[in-house]
Amino acid sequence: MRRRSILITGGAGFIGSHLCNLLIKEGYRVICL
Repeated sequence: MRRRSILITGGAGFIGSHLCNLLIKEGYRVICL
């Protein structure tokens, strides 16, 4: 299965970091800025 990629801007903040962790657990390839 192909992994989907997603770009998160603000990934170092409170909400962004939790969102990144959630998406990684769901199997996404996450790129945070």
